[in-house]
Amino acid sequence: MNTMTLWHISGWEFAALAFAALLVGFSKTAVSGANTVSLAIFAAVLPARASTGVLLPVLIAGDVLAVLTYRRHAHWPTLWRLFPAVAAGVVVGTLFLMWADDGVVRTSIGAILLLMAGVTVWRRRGAGTEEAPDSVTTRAGRVKARSYGVLGGFTTMVANAGGPVMSMYLLSAGFRKLGFLGTSAFFFLIVNLSKVPFSAGLGLIDGRSLLLDAALAVFVVPGALFGKWAVHRINQRLFEQLVIAATIVGGAQLLR
Repeated sequence: MNTMTLWHISGWEFAALAFAALLVGFSKTAVSGANTVSLAIFAAVLPARASTGVLLPVLIAGDVLAVLTYRRHAHWPTLWRLFPAVAAGVVVGTLFLMWADDGVVRTSIGAILLLMAGVTVWRRRGAGTEEAPDSVTTRAGRVKARSYGVLGGFTTMVANAGGPVMSMYLLSAGFRKLGFLGTSAFFFLIVNLSKVPFSAGLGLIDGRSLLLDAALAVFVVPGALFGKWAVHRINQRLFEQLVIAATIVGGAQLLR
């Protein structure tokens, strides 16, 4: 019995999942947040809850490639301040998944993403007022990091949708393109690896899901290579606009 038969998916549906995996690679090395489209594709082809378990190892494959590409650009003070809040968000998300159905999950995440995008656009209307990454050492910076961290942990646990939330945080903190990608690469590799035991405990990751992951992971590589090529041809302003647009599209899709 092959993987497609095991999951009862057609050739076209597998092609859609393969495209989504390719898009994961691109989003990890170019436009973070674009993988919300992948989330929507996985949820459309597979059962919604099961799709989160299948998508997680694919995301981890993309994270590894992103870390290898941008490891020198990570801003570790920001990461250390985010992790405790993210851990709390992951725990809350795990508890939420124990009782919430697919409709509640989709609506909650979509609303959070659109809210974060709106706040970021509003904050960035004042040109030249962006904060530097080191602003996380101020009281206001710490409060913001904790707030986004909890939301990021929650959304990444319940729907693998933490990318847009953290993208909004890193943009609002004034990160430039490579610093943004390097910091988010390490952030999501560590966070996604920490989610594996929780997802396995909920029955979202098992031998059946890992077989499908093995077939899809190979498509992450060309997406990551294309992203690495493209990111150097995208200026900072366009990069930020694409990240915000991807977040809005992802949030709207989840609310549909």
